[in-house]
Amino acid sequence: MAPSIPAVDTAERIRAAERFAHDILPDVSRTFAISIRLLPGTLGTAVHTGYLLCRIADTVEDDNSTPPERRAELLEEFVRTLDDRRAAEAFPAIAAGLQGDATHLQLVQHTDLVLVLFRTLPPRTRDCVAHWVCEMAVGMAKFVRTYPDGIRIQTLAEYKEYCYYVAGTVGCMLTELWHEHASAVGQREFDRLWVKCQAFGEALQTVNILKDIAWDAEHENAIYIPATELAAHGSSHATLLSPEHIEHNHKAVVRFIDLARNDLDEALEYTLTIPWRAFRIRAFCVLPLLFAYATLRDLSRSRAMLTVGGQVKISRREVKALMIVGILSLVSNEALRWLVSRVKARPFTLAPVTG
Repeated sequence: MAPSIPAVDTAERIRAAERFAHDILPDVSRTFAISIRLLPGTLGTAVHTGYLLCRIADTVEDDNSTPPERRAELLEEFVRTLDDRRAAEAFPAIAAGLQGDATHLQLVQHTDLVLVLFRTLPPRTRDCVAHWVCEMAVGMAKFVRTYPDGIRIQTLAEYKEYCYYVAGTVGCMLTELWHEHASAVGQREFDRLWVKCQAFGEALQTVNILKDIAWDAEHENAIYIPATELAAHGSSHATLLSPEHIEHNHKAVVRFIDLARNDLDEALEYTLTIPWRAFRIRAFCVLPLLFAYATLRDLSRSRAMLTVGGQVKISRREVKALMIVGILSLVSNEALRWLVSRVKARPFTLAPVTG
């Protein structure tokens, strides 16, 4: 006989869910852990919960040791957990065979607790998070089924479609949450933000794709640079990390660096559109944006991401400097534009205090 499922989450279980979500966040994303904790109250809980739900879907998608049809089914079952308490309680057990990063697997094994936190959200907020997480998961399932032997993006249009599912959806979700929970983001501001919200989400994802080209190919069996673009420059997915083809591959990647730069510039305009009164939301947006600009600057000058084991990563010193100066620049659009221009040109660090 199946165990009974409580109709209401107890106060004790809600506290356990809050503790788990708080503790796991910095382990699954240092950057977003900083940004999410800047957001107040229900808005902070909604973004925190939405982010963890997206990471759960991402962990399922990335596990190439599990047959693709099984991963697609798990993603569809995950969608059901968002409005079915029994499915939510059962999901950790049915996902128990997944492989991958230990921390991400720990998150999946506590999907039920994340969904306890999700159920504490107000109905309208819950509907918003559920809609966009579902959109993401369904899109992931589509790509898993399309490429059962590992994702191999074929065209620019397909690349853009993939980026929409895994990141543009996040920009849409966040923008709806800003409008719902921040009085400073009224209908006029929302309408202006909505035009650029997909670019905001996709900009960060595009930079991640570029910096992780080698990692994704070696460890995730996934290649996102389209086959048509590589072929146009005399290369292919099979020779993506070949030393003999590195300049051919770099020529193909340059186009995607330019696309990422355009998306980042749109994301900057998105951030500048947020009223300064919504200071915490601005802070949430600006930190990953600055880190992405710095990473893209280094990517444009490097070939490391196209070599086996290679990666491009900005220094901890620059991260700390951008956190400090980025927050200080939030009250002035001119200051933020200056900071972005400076980051585009060269690494940004603060001079050590002497005396």
